[in-house]
Amino acid sequence: MANEQEVRTIIARLDRLPLAPLHYRFLGINGCAWAFDAFDVGLVTFVVTALVAAWQLTPAQVGIVLSSGMFGMLVGAFFSGPLADRFGRKAVFQWTMLIFSLASLLCAVAWDFTSLVVFRFLVGVGLGGETPVVTSLLGEFVPSRDRGKVQGLLNCFWAVGWLSAAAIAFFVIPAVGWRWAFVAGALPAFYVWVVRRHLPESPRWLLLQGRYAEAQAIVEDIEQRVGKTTPVPPLTEEDIARIPEIKNEPVSALFSPAYLKRTIMLWVLWFLGMFGYYGLFAWMPTLLVKAGHSMVRSYLYVFIMQLAYLPNQVLSAYLMDKIGRKKLLVFNLVMSGVSAIILGWAMGHNLSTVEVVLLGVMTSFFVSGIWGITYTYTPELYPTSIRVTGTAWAATCSRVGSMLAPLIVGYSLASIGITGVYAVIAGAFVLAGLVVALLGVETRAKGL
Repeated sequence: MANEQEVRTIIARLDRLPLAPLHYRFLGINGCAWAFDAFDVGLVTFVVTALVAAWQLTPAQVGIVLSSGMFGMLVGAFFSGPLADRFGRKAVFQWTMLIFSLASLLCAVAWDFTSLVVFRFLVGVGLGGETPVVTSLLGEFVPSRDRGKVQGLLNCFWAVGWLSAAAIAFFVIPAVGWRWAFVAGALPAFYVWVVRRHLPESPRWLLLQGRYAEAQAIVEDIEQRVGKTTPVPPLTEEDIARIPEIKNEPVSALFSPAYLKRTIMLWVLWFLGMFGYYGLFAWMPTLLVKAGHSMVRSYLYVFIMQLAYLPNQVLSAYLMDKIGRKKLLVFNLVMSGVSAIILGWAMGHNLSTVEVVLLGVMTSFFVSGIWGITYTYTPELYPTSIRVTGTAWAATCSRVGSMLAPLIVGYSLASIGITGVYAVIAGAFVLAGLVVALLGVETRAKGL
């Protein structure tokens, strides 16, 4: 068993490395899994539009289909964090990918409304379990001074997945039906071997398990691979001194005085942020159809809105390491609220299609910034021993929000209309911004 000085030295060796092509390779491996997740989440929002016509689903049933996957994500997120902190990030990463891929294939053979709801729940278990593991694992490899940029770029892959889902919906569903869309969602099962072969376990996690030799071997391999493309500076005492105190904290520490404000802030942020996100976009294709557009045109309009997801992902990724996570996050939350209420007013007052789509693009732009920052920010607020648990339990709160949003929108449309529903969504974004402003701490350039 290594002593604390040896552990700090190993971590310092990892953290002092310059950003190199290898780090972007790790970004690509984790990012592809992220894109697969987004593809499946986005896909169901388009499939339910086709199911309304095929199975004559009511608005309440549409909400149940959308929320069943979110309930599964809640369950998956709640359990994946402790499992990843106990058995390793890589193992849980692989198992969760298999679960959601195989469950997506089952969705393709669903024979009625009930079976589809059950299979969507299983898809959600896999998806919800994977996302907190991916964000935590990638951050544990990236040097602290560049973590915002690399972690922020990870969420660009979410946009790629959503856009792919929109493209599949536009070209495949009208041509061959919704079942084949779910078959496409099962393809990530073949990606597990890439993770197994090309992504190492987190050395930080291995060190906490007392597996010093394994951690040292991985860090040596990373140093050699980085050194082939980028000069590696020598390790200094200053590098070691910058590493925070190594703590093997119990899960109960999430609610201790040291972390309680962070936990409250993150739980509120994730709940309200995801409530707003799914309130906006889960119903968007269906609402456009109800406004008189064809199903194919509604898919196209949502695809255009999602294109705006990418620019702010890249912008936020580069700004996080310059002006900080907290200020940027608050700005995007407030602007998302402002954009959402204007979009709701436009949809409720029958503005032209061009105006609605442009406002949707603006809203999507600011909402995208929220998640690029949040997925970077959350793992940075906890020590390694409880990092995935803290991230996963915050994500669990988001699944409550994402599960409630489609239901509340479905049941509220008749009573308060589109404008009223979007006003509620806007309020959620603004309230989340206020909580982050009051309780958030800055983590820019700080060691994990």
